[in-house]
Amino acid sequence: MVIHLSRNLTVAAAAYSSRPWQVGAAVCYCPNVKPSPFLGHFPSHHGKSPSGQGIKNSVHASRISALFWGAKKAVEPTERDLSLGEFILTGSGPEGVSENQVAPKKISVSVVSSILDVPSQDWDACNMDATGPEKFNPFLTHGFLSSLEETGCAVKETGWMPRHIIANDECDNILGVVPLYLKSHSYGEFVFDYSWADAYYSYGSRYYPKLQCCVPFTPVTGQRILVRNNSYKDQVFDSLVSAMKDLTAKFQVSSLHVTFPTESEWDKMKEKGFLQRTGMQYHWKNRNYKNFDEFLMDMKQSKRKNIRQERKKISTQNLTMKRLRGYEIKAKHWDSFYKFYRNTTDNKWGSPYLTRDFFHNMGSKMEDQVLLVVAEEGDELVAGALNLIGGDTLFGRLWGCLPRAYYPSLHFEACYYQAIEAAIELNLNKVEAGAQGEYKIQRGYMPVTTYSCHYFLDKGFEKAINEFLVRETAQVKLVMKLLHESGPFKDGIQT
Repeated sequence: MVIHLSRNLTVAAAAYSSRPWQVGAAVCYCPNVKPSPFLGHFPSHHGKSPSGQGIKNSVHASRISALFWGAKKAVEPTERDLSLGEFILTGSGPEGVSENQVAPKKISVSVVSSILDVPSQDWDACNMDATGPEKFNPFLTHGFLSSLEETGCAVKETGWMPRHIIANDECDNILGVVPLYLKSHSYGEFVFDYSWADAYYSYGSRYYPKLQCCVPFTPVTGQRILVRNNSYKDQVFDSLVSAMKDLTAKFQVSSLHVTFPTESEWDKMKEKGFLQRTGMQYHWKNRNYKNFDEFLMDMKQSKRKNIRQERKKISTQNLTMKRLRGYEIKAKHWDSFYKFYRNTTDNKWGSPYLTRDFFHNMGSKMEDQVLLVVAEEGDELVAGALNLIGGDTLFGRLWGCLPRAYYPSLHFEACYYQAIEAAIELNLNKVEAGAQGEYKIQRGYMPVTTYSCHYFLDKGFEKAINEFLVRETAQVKLVMKLLHESGPFKDGIQT
């Protein structure tokens, strides 16, 4: 059976890798993909019907809903008995205190059904300690994640059932947290496993529900196991990873996926029995540039000329670009941006994962961590690009413009050039522009490696997945090498 599965998976994976996937931060466009037999009851958001005709716009108004379906589903967990046990922590304790003076600590690990069950100051303390201020990630904050839940974006009804893991000590202090979701589909993840679901179904088993550790709808790298910075942090990390694996077995689901972790977490999880997968994104690096022109001087002459020509088109179209932060962003801006966002999802035959209320709620909570780039034609807002500001990184996420409007080069200006200028102005080390879009390379955004970790209960299926990942990893490395060699920078800069 394992050999048979491996053959099926190879065929499925080859078909998957050849399909023209295109994604945005919260848009999943898959025009030519035949849904898995296990996804037979999923609403048709894929953009084309089997006959090849476009789906009517009325389809796009519907949103992804949960599919904890029929006879092949796992036992849906209840609110009862969500304790994952207790762990004894031992160690040398604080500096200057001998080991025999420090009593072992006991932590209890449990699951909560909403991030709102966790005080924001405790969650954010774990997030800040996990990275330090210099690597602060705004997407892992209580404000961002709670906005997704409060506004109906990442909830059970949309197939994202929150099952966050919390570690408390004996005094009920929170020592670690993990953003975790029980998922009934694979949408909004950006590490594609649709072919795995097909193969798993052919294998005679259910793939969904599954557990997903990530930031919903957001392909951004960052810590996934958020632990307070104390003498027991490594043991707390290990306890939380063990608890995640235990929960996979307890919920009787097929698998556990940790997507876009840091490289160090990726390495640690390999030691815990997780399979390793790599992907690719496009990031811009700041080489201590004083201004945009100084950045351009690092590029080949032809690329530098092309960028300057694209930027000139903005003024010739009577467009004005503005970068807004915090209190400068008003309700009208979020209402307009939601229209832009919906236009993008409609044009890309995607699903509007995010609601209007999400943007208002998130903007209110995140304040100065939000950078909204807007384009104005006269007094009218015509386009916008949403960014979040981290400790050393500007994260570009969403873009959109008015329906039926076309402004040459505005997408490049709003999403890439304005982000570079902002990063230089804010003295940030890089801009993360997300997945897909090789056109980003010619504008200074070079390929970087991203990571994910995967744990399967079925060891036969795990073996077949691992064989596929070995081949895929070699392919990703080759593609990245070729892209760097043909890059836009002089003398191999930024390779």
